[in-house]
Amino acid sequence: MADEQTRRRVDSLRVEIEQHRRHYYVESAPQVSDAEFDALVRELRELEAQHPELDRPDSPTHTVGAPPAGGFASVAHRVAMLSLDNAFDEADLRRWAERNERLLGGTALRLTCELKVDGVAIAVSYVDGRLERAVTRGDGRSGEDVTANVRTIADVPDVLAVDAPPPLVEARGEIYYPVAAFEAMNDAREAAGEARFANPRNAASGALRQKDPRKTAERPLRLVCHGMGAVDGLAVAGHAEFLRWIGTAGLPVAEQTRTFDDLGAVLDYIAHWGEHRHDAEYEIDGVVVKVDELAVQRRLGNTSHGPRWAIAFKYPPEEQRTVLRDIFVNVGRTGKVTPFASFEPVRVAGSTLQLATLHNEDQARHKDVRPGDTIIVRKAGDVIPEVVGPVLSLRPPEVEAAGPWQFPRTCPFCGSPIERLEGESASFCTNVDCPNRLLESLAHFAGRGGMDIEGLGYETARTLRDEGVRAPPRRRLPADRRAAAAVGGVRREEGRGAARRHRSLQTAAVGAPAHRAEHPHGRRHRSRGPSPATSARWRRCVPPPSTRSPPSKGWDRSVPPRCAFLDNPRTQALLDDLAGLGLRMDTDAVKVDDALAGMTIVVTGNLAGFTRDEAKQAITDRGGRATSSVSKQTSLVVLGSDPGAQKVTKAAELGVPTTDEEGFVALLQTGAVPA
Repeated sequence: MADEQTRRRVDSLRVEIEQHRRHYYVESAPQVSDAEFDALVRELRELEAQHPELDRPDSPTHTVGAPPAGGFASVAHRVAMLSLDNAFDEADLRRWAERNERLLGGTALRLTCELKVDGVAIAVSYVDGRLERAVTRGDGRSGEDVTANVRTIADVPDVLAVDAPPPLVEARGEIYYPVAAFEAMNDAREAAGEARFANPRNAASGALRQKDPRKTAERPLRLVCHGMGAVDGLAVAGHAEFLRWIGTAGLPVAEQTRTFDDLGAVLDYIAHWGEHRHDAEYEIDGVVVKVDELAVQRRLGNTSHGPRWAIAFKYPPEEQRTVLRDIFVNVGRTGKVTPFASFEPVRVAGSTLQLATLHNEDQARHKDVRPGDTIIVRKAGDVIPEVVGPVLSLRPPEVEAAGPWQFPRTCPFCGSPIERLEGESASFCTNVDCPNRLLESLAHFAGRGGMDIEGLGYETARTLRDEGVRAPPRRRLPADRRAAAAVGGVRREEGRGAARRHRSLQTAAVGAPAHRAEHPHGRRHRSRGPSPATSARWRRCVPPPSTRSPPSKGWDRSVPPRCAFLDNPRTQALLDDLAGLGLRMDTDAVKVDDALAGMTIVVTGNLAGFTRDEAKQAITDRGGRATSSVSKQTSLVVLGSDPGAQKVTKAAELGVPTTDEEGFVALLQTGAVPA
C-alpha cells in the first residue's frame, strides 16, 4: 500500500499536469517545456504502476488534451483524438516494437515514419467532398469548432479534388506557423516595439483562436495532414496509402514521410532527422512511428491513453526553462558593448548552458528579462545559446516591482562613457584603451583569423594584458626565462617549454600576410580575408573612384570606417611597429595563383589536414569561391569524414563531382578537378 507521502505526490502531480494542459491547449501559454511536462507524466504513470490502488479512470495518464475553452462551440469527435506514448531512446522504441510483435504472434511490423510537427492538432472533415468542419483536439473526446478560421488557411481546400468523393473523410494533422514566416513576423513586431512570440506553436495556437477569422487570415498559417480519423466509403489498406489518397485529393501531406520493413531503417530515419531537424519548414520535436497496415492497427487496438500501434520518438529538448541570475555586459575588441544573461545551469539539446547573449540594448529591452525571472533558453539553429524571453506568469512580485533592467551608460571595465551611434543598434565604449577591449584584441591578434600564434589563447592573453602588453606589442618581448613564463600564462613554467612558447610569440606572425593583421585590431566593418582596400592601400587608404559604383557587396558601408581606421595616426604608428617586428606589408602575394579561378567549391565534413577556415582560405587564395550549399553552380564538393548527408544527396542529384581530401590537395596543387 502507498504511504501518505506517495498519495500526496500523486494528487499533486494530477493537479499540476491538468493545470499545464490548460495553459498549453487552451491558453496557448505553456509554463513548462515539453520535456518538463513529459517528465511529470512519466513520474505519475510510474507511481500508478507501482501502486495500482491509486490509479483512477480520470487520471491525466488516461486522458488527453484539455476541455475546450469558452468562445467556440464544442463539437464531439466522431473518433476520439488520442495522445501518443513517447520513446526517448533506441531501447524504448525497441521495447515498443517487440511488445507489438508479441501481441501479433511474432508477425513482423511494417512501419511508417513521419516528422512530429510542433503545431496545433486539428481534425478536418469532408462530407461528400466538401469541408464540413475543423475541430481542435480539445480533451480528445470533444474540441473547439474553428471551421471559419481554418477556411482562411490557403492549404485547406473547400472541396476535395476527386470525381467521386466518399461520403465522409476525416484527416488529422497540425496547423503550424512556418519558421521563416515566424521569424519575419517577430522581427516586424520587434521593429514596432511589440513583444516577440516565444515560439511558432504558441503563435499558431493564438492565431487559430482569433474570434474574427479576418485576424486569422492575416497570419500565414499552414496545414500538414498525417492521420486518418472517421471515414466512410473509402477503401485503403494502410496508413501510407491513406496519405497518398488525401494528397491526391488536395490536402497537404509531408513529403518526408517514409515506410520501412525493418526497425534498423526506422532508427536511421530518426537519426537523420535528428541531425537535420531544422531543414523542414516547420518546427519538429521528434518522429512518429506507426504500424502501417490498418487491419494490424485494429488488432493492436488502443489503451485509454493512446493507440498501441503508434509511438512518438522525442528528440532532446531545444528549449528549457531556468532562472535568470543576472545580466552583465562585455566589451569586445571593437569597443562594442554586448549584454548577456547569466542563469542557472540548464541542459539544452545535449549540452549544459549558463550564459547566452542578449545581442544589444534594443533586444534586451524588447525581451524584458529581469534578474529573478524564469526564462526560456534555447539553442538558435541548434548551436548558439539564446534567451527567448521571460515566463511572465511566473515573474515574482519583487521582480515586477524592480522594473526593467537598465543598459549601463558607463563601461564596467574602465568607467568611460558608453555611446550609441546614430542609426545603429550597437553601443560602444569610448575608451580605445579599455582593458577588456585590449584583452579581446590580444586574443584575436593571436587567433587563427589573425597571426595564428600557437599556444596563445584567451587566458594567456589575459596574462599578457595584466603584464602591460598591448595588442600588438610595441616592442619585441623580453627573452629572459621569467618573462617568457609570464607571457606563456604560467609563471611556474620553466625550461624548454617556456622558451618554446616565447619563440612562437616572437616568430609565428613574421611573414604572415598583412590583411590578417587588420582583422584583430578593432576596426569596425572588417571581415576576414583580403579586401579591395587592404591590397595596395593597406598602408595608406585612398578611396578609389570605383566607390561611386560599388565593386563588391558591402563596399559602401565599410569603406568610410576602413579609411578612417587606416588613416588614423594611431593606426599608422601601430603598422610601423608591426613592420619593425617583421610583419610582411605586401598583400599582393596573398593569392597563390589563379588555379581555381571561376570554380565554386563546397567543403563538407571534417578534413584531417585543414580546419574549415583553412580550407576556405586555400580555395580563395587560388582564385576560387568557397560556399556552404550545393547548387547547379557548384564545381566540386569535397567530402571529409562525416559529411552532411543532404549535401551528398544534392550533389548526386545535380551531377556535381565529389572528391576526398587527397583529391582536394591535388586540386590545390594542379587546379584540375579529380576524375
